Amino acid sequence: MIGDSGSVFGRVTAKLRIDDETPEGGTSWRRSVAVGVPAVVAVGAMTMAMASGALAASFAVSGTAFQVSSGKLTSDGLASYVGTDNDIGGKGHPVSLLAVGDATLSDICQSARVSTPLGDVVFKLTAGGSAGPVTAKSLVIDAEDLVGDAEFGTVQIGRDASTLDTVPGAQGTPGSFGLQAGQVSVAGVRSNAWSATGGDFKLKGLHVSVSLGGSGC
Repeated sequence: MIGDSGSVFGRVTAKLRIDDETPEGGTSWRRSVAVGVPAVVAVGAMTMAMASGALAASFAVSGTAFQVSSGKLTSDGLASYVGTDNDIGGKGHPVSLLAVGDATLSDICQSARVSTPLGDVVFKLTAGGSAGPVTAKSLVIDAEDLVGDAEFGTVQIGRDASTLDTVPGAQGTPGSFGLQAGQVSVAGVRSNAWSATGGDFKLKGLHVSVSLGGSGC
């Protein structure tokens, strides 16, 4: 276990990427594609369920990775460890579980590109900005990558994932790699994710749209 050194990291560029062993199942910031109109409904339902805190931490993912972006995310703690999200067909997708506890976001954009008989349809959700900040309790993002300019308080890298304690409930299996930090601030957040969960999600200025050939986040 790494002790609490009390050291403070300066401004750094945080870039995390986890590659899926099967390229056809992965996504990138460039593109997120699924098959069929039901995927649009599934993504929308998942997002609205997140807002009411109805989702559990474990569920079968849709098989459609989506994009998430925010101008700025702040939290008093972050914990991360590697896990696996399984889709309904049993296929696993490697992810980094990013638990940020009680989070405040200046704004949020979430989008997924879906292939339909009509062409590519983009489901898009936005909130925050001029309407006010977005807040969430126990926010967990199962991400395959994360890009942003980050400032961390006290940080511990390589801590046993089963002993992480900055975010209640965010712990991995004994012996596995873990990371945690306090007083987190990340600007210019961009992530591809397979799932996200949070309780008491407050989305001010919520706007949901579905468009043919639209732009993502």
